[in-house]
Amino acid sequence: MNTFTVIFLFALILSYGIQFWLSARQKSYVAGHREQVPQAFKDRVPLSAHQKAADYTIEKSKLGDIDSGFGMLFLLLITLGGGISLVFDFWSTFELSAMVADIFAVASIFLLMTIIEIPFSLYQTFVIEDKYGFNKNTLPQFAKDQLISLSLTLAIGLPILALILWVMDSIGGLWWLYAWAIIMGFSLLMSWLFPTVIAPLFNKFTPMQDGSLKDRIKSLLERCGFNSQGIFIMDGSRRSGHGNAYFTGLGNNKRIVFFDTLVNSLDEEELEAVLAHELGHFKCKHVIKMLIASSVMTLISFAVLGWLITQDWFFDGLGVSTHSNAAALLLFMLVSPVFTTFMHPISAYFQRKFEFEADEFATRHAQGSKMISGLVKLYEENASTLTPDPLYSAFHYSHPPAAIRIAHIEEKMQSA
Repeated sequence: MNTFTVIFLFALILSYGIQFWLSARQKSYVAGHREQVPQAFKDRVPLSAHQKAADYTIEKSKLGDIDSGFGMLFLLLITLGGGISLVFDFWSTFELSAMVADIFAVASIFLLMTIIEIPFSLYQTFVIEDKYGFNKNTLPQFAKDQLISLSLTLAIGLPILALILWVMDSIGGLWWLYAWAIIMGFSLLMSWLFPTVIAPLFNKFTPMQDGSLKDRIKSLLERCGFNSQGIFIMDGSRRSGHGNAYFTGLGNNKRIVFFDTLVNSLDEEELEAVLAHELGHFKCKHVIKMLIASSVMTLISFAVLGWLITQDWFFDGLGVSTHSNAAALLLFMLVSPVFTTFMHPISAYFQRKFEFEADEFATRHAQGSKMISGLVKLYEENASTLTPDPLYSAFHYSHPPAAIRIAHIEEKMQSA
């Protein structure tokens, strides 16, 4: 057996083993704390809501385990099982140029992955979300969303894939540097276009009407020195009962967006505090920091691929007989997550650190007590568990657990 095959299998078992172990810890911990509301929330969250959040969390985790199991099996089948080689060989039988055949082969694999994920999305939406009162979606709307997503992927992804493959074939040894520049430029362009071109394909965005809430938000924006192209209400309730708020876009294309479900759930002072938190991410330069980190990791990834593409053992060890640039690119995208599992808690740590900083910003520019009451409502209405397993949350959570986050806000309020 190829040495790299052994390394890959070891990494695969370790990666998925960690995921399943952490998931088991999470389900056990949440179930073990189901019968009692945490002390910090005793006067804020009823036991029935706490138990609903626990049950919801456990059911989603069980579905995630099945999804991960299928993902692991699929990865084995298309690599060591010879699936990638079969797909590339199939498209090579047609009278197509080598690049076109490679593009179709790569697209076929990702299309197959998309199709495999649809049953899990359907179950999540129409069984779990429906059971807990969150689903507002319909099958026609779900199908429409899938078709729009697939169309966008084909319309945008295929030309980018073609450009990357052309660079790999034509530029020479430093192709990976040019490919990195293309990807980063494309990412910035999409971030700029998303608010006005992509997002409206899925949701309706209505400018916030004049009134006390809009006046309060404008006053907050002035205090924070934030300029935007508008404040919009998104029809999130068309698909889900979950609520959220965010700002999106770059440069002069920034927008502030509230889910209509959020506007209906929180009072004006709570909405102001939640938005102050989101603005904190911008003012603390978290967006730029994450962009730089992503840029560096993408550059490293392309550099590693630039080396692996010259190594026969990389292809042979993963069961791929087609030693081409397209096969190498596909393999790297599919297999690299197996080897980077250890980076999840590092990324999660910095994301939680950013959340703490954004909360601190919010307490300086809005009422900390309203930030807390707004968060408690969001935790309850979104059925977010108040008692996650500490190790699971350290590995996966981009936001601090509820009790820790609220205690941090209270501490900042007392020291202000």
